[in-house]
Amino acid sequence: MVRTAQATSLTFSTAPYFSDRGTNGTAEPLTERINPHSRPIVSYYFPKAVGAYHYGERHPMKPHRLTLTNALVLGYGLDKQIHTMYDPRPATQEELENYHDHDYIEFLKRVTPQNQSSMKSIIEGFNCVEDCPIFSDLYDFCKKYAGGSLAGARKLCAGTTDIAINWSGGLHHAKRGEASGFCYVNDIVLAILEMLRYFPRVLYIDIDIHHGDGVELAFYHTNRVMTCSFHKYTGDFFPGTGKLDDNGIGAGKHFCLNVPLLDGIDDDMYQTIFKSVVEDTVTAFRPSAIVLQCGADSLGCDRLGAFNLSIAGHGECVDFVRRFGVPLLVLGGGGYTIKNVSRCWTYETSVLVGVQVSNDLPSTVYDSFFDDSQWKLHPPLTGKVENQNTPASLQRIQIGIKTKLRYLQGAPSVAMQEIPPDLQGLLASEERTAEEKDEENGTGQAGEVRDTKTMARNEYFDGENDNDQDDVPASASAPVSTPRGTRARGGRGTRRRGTRARGGRGASRGRATTATSVDTSMQDLDEEDDDDMTSSSITSDDDSPPPSRRGRGRGRGRGRGRGRPRGRGAATATATATPRSASMGPPVEGPTETEEGGTGAGPREATSMDVDE
Repeated sequence: MVRTAQATSLTFSTAPYFSDRGTNGTAEPLTERINPHSRPIVSYYFPKAVGAYHYGERHPMKPHRLTLTNALVLGYGLDKQIHTMYDPRPATQEELENYHDHDYIEFLKRVTPQNQSSMKSIIEGFNCVEDCPIFSDLYDFCKKYAGGSLAGARKLCAGTTDIAINWSGGLHHAKRGEASGFCYVNDIVLAILEMLRYFPRVLYIDIDIHHGDGVELAFYHTNRVMTCSFHKYTGDFFPGTGKLDDNGIGAGKHFCLNVPLLDGIDDDMYQTIFKSVVEDTVTAFRPSAIVLQCGADSLGCDRLGAFNLSIAGHGECVDFVRRFGVPLLVLGGGGYTIKNVSRCWTYETSVLVGVQVSNDLPSTVYDSFFDDSQWKLHPPLTGKVENQNTPASLQRIQIGIKTKLRYLQGAPSVAMQEIPPDLQGLLASEERTAEEKDEENGTGQAGEVRDTKTMARNEYFDGENDNDQDDVPASASAPVSTPRGTRARGGRGTRRRGTRARGGRGASRGRATTATSVDTSMQDLDEEDDDDMTSSSITSDDDSPPPSRRGRGRGRGRGRGRGRPRGRGAATATATATPRSASMGPPVEGPTETEEGGTGAGPREATSMDVDE
């Protein structure tokens, strides 16, 4: 049974992304959907001859399961319900190297069963031993299944499909520079990276019995991808990762969810925890797209699995995710009893297209594989392994997941990538002239509204008359004297001649005052500060005083007024300081506050009028 449309070539043309080029040379949006209650638009990817590869005689991974699946999909007539079936072009080396190391891809490209004896040390370095053997046309196999996942991801990004299916993909164990767990190229990571070009946030859900360690590791440091894996975890079950408290690092903290389960979990328990965790995750993370890995080794009676899930129970997880209505990429994965794997993925294809199929399998050339089950789609698979999970253990997992999700402050940022700061831009900022700073920060004239400006604490720029290069820090414990002609702020003091006062507690609300006496009362300070605090006498000899200006205070008793002194007003902001005249003594030591509000260490000469930065 062959679909007519399949007789034509469905390989990619010269278009960079799609084979279904529109009249203008690009993929055109579909218009068949009239309302959101219509059936979803489903694209189906089956790389030509992808099921003909062979890992080895006794190896549990059998790509032939893909051929069985495709035969049942066509036998049920699901190809008529699928919008388009594709034979995608293989991924290029450049596309594979979007995630994988160049040396590793070059190795896969060159190694063969014939030359592997001479490359033994290299093979071991890339972990292509035992679980990941070298077989004929290995590199072509990797390019084909990765090409299907990339094609589906690009189709979703273009908005020309709602659901993309690639049962040949989903190999979630491969790392950046080595093979692992029957997986050589991590097509899931490649597909998610492609989707991140368009979708701000991607949720990855894994229902394989093995932990999706390769995908988790790839996105362990980002908040744009949340990984959620449901798997068996005992500490020694492959790959040995996926604890509940694995949490992510840096920006990816709390964006890594693991649901560790024990042997024998059945449909009811699995559905309970799956629906609870996924619904909470979608609500908190608000994904723009979802990638669902449907490893069928979580079914009962699997050669390497130990769960008691039925085909219907496994498919219910797929249907639950589909109902969110989010762009969805569905991939295969594990599964080592190939007759059950093909049944499962055929049934889930029917779920995704929204069609109910008969429990009787259609007649195909592969009927001999299903003799023992009387050619049924849903054979009995449950009850083979004792269930070691308890309601209490599942509740503890749910509480742990909810606790992690509680840390998420809404959806994360949607920036496409983090751009490092420009060093030249930073240097240019430091070299700005006084006029440029005045233009940026404003002049601080009375009556101005600066709601849109953000300035450092106690920092007010006064243009060419700003003399605060020797500003006193806000700390009341720093021993600093205020030379003539500098601005004092940040401390508790009274006004003196020769300096402009601001920032002190009780600063004036409007007009500043001038003082000619050096013995201003310090009783308030004596009551609150150290007993040894003294005051200094500073007089002003300025020949050309700064122009008087009317200031505006922020409020009575608030502690930081915006008062501007008129005439030759001055203030001291001393805290446990030794009085000293500005005309004598060594340069001021200790930290000084710069124009930008920071501090700088080291001596500097105190002048009557500081030079603007």
